[in-house]
Amino acid sequence: MINHLITQKNWQTQLSEAITSVDELLSILKLETLRTDIYVPKHFALRVPRAFVAKMKVGDPEDPLLKQVLPDQQEQIKVTGYVADPLAENDQNLIKGLLHKYQSRVLLTITGACAIHCRYCFRQHFDYSANMPTADAKAHIIDYITAHPEINEVILSGGDPLNVTNRRLFAWLDTLEAIPQLTTIRLHTRLPLVIPARLDAPLLDRLAKSRCQIVMVIHCNHANEIDTLTAEHLQRARAAGITLLNQAVLLKGINDSVAIQTQLSQRLFAAGVLPYYLHVLDKVAGAAHFDSDEHSAVRLYWSLLAALPGYLVPKLVRELPNKPFKVPVNIYHDA
Repeated sequence: MINHLITQKNWQTQLSEAITSVDELLSILKLETLRTDIYVPKHFALRVPRAFVAKMKVGDPEDPLLKQVLPDQQEQIKVTGYVADPLAENDQNLIKGLLHKYQSRVLLTITGACAIHCRYCFRQHFDYSANMPTADAKAHIIDYITAHPEINEVILSGGDPLNVTNRRLFAWLDTLEAIPQLTTIRLHTRLPLVIPARLDAPLLDRLAKSRCQIVMVIHCNHANEIDTLTAEHLQRARAAGITLLNQAVLLKGINDSVAIQTQLSQRLFAAGVLPYYLHVLDKVAGAAHFDSDEHSAVRLYWSLLAALPGYLVPKLVRELPNKPFKVPVNIYHDA
């Protein structure tokens, strides 16, 4: 179903033409009968690039990519333990745009915008408008990093850091590279999957020239997200010297099987990406229907150890509030 007229457009045009209408999305996929099951919260509307929709199967309401982005009535159900700020990030937000949760690294939310709205997003309730780094905040961020010599890595996040223009992104890179103690800059992004053209030559050339090691963590949950075009762009990024890792979320009914996870790891590796983390779902309000119980996750993990070489088995982790590290899930429950 790949539409080459879509994929040939530059990434900013593709970004501006993302689908924001449920009716249009369902019409493209010939799933108009699903309209009565849809609920779209005002704070977190539908948004999905057409290049990502082109990877979905027409007429299939169970398509694993569709289920990640299509709003659902279940989002209205209030479930105990599922909250707006599941990782207590507001408590770590010492400076506008900066989160310091882990000793050697800080995270910068340089934008609140994403190319795609994933329905399980743990920051879907985050107040980005109150946390965007201003020019003054940028100076404070530099001072903060300099005052903490243990910090050697900066993670660019958001939102999605590749959602901003090259000019703005490069300005951040220039600023960070001028801080001598920093050795690594990491970008967490969905753009290479939902708009592969975002990995354009100017971006890859700039990242290749960085004095810092560049790590790009893509957020891919299903092998169907990596078609031939996507793989080609990822391979170019790897050829530019960028370390490519993947961070997936375990999603009930989408990727919670051995076969699907095995295929995901294999397709990632073929595209030059190493599986990194498999996250148990963050308990964010509105996403409880995606959650898979921990015992099922552990059984899945043991099966993956048998099915894959160790370097293709992602670490099974959970992120908890106020912990200075990702917490490994105890895989010996069902050993």
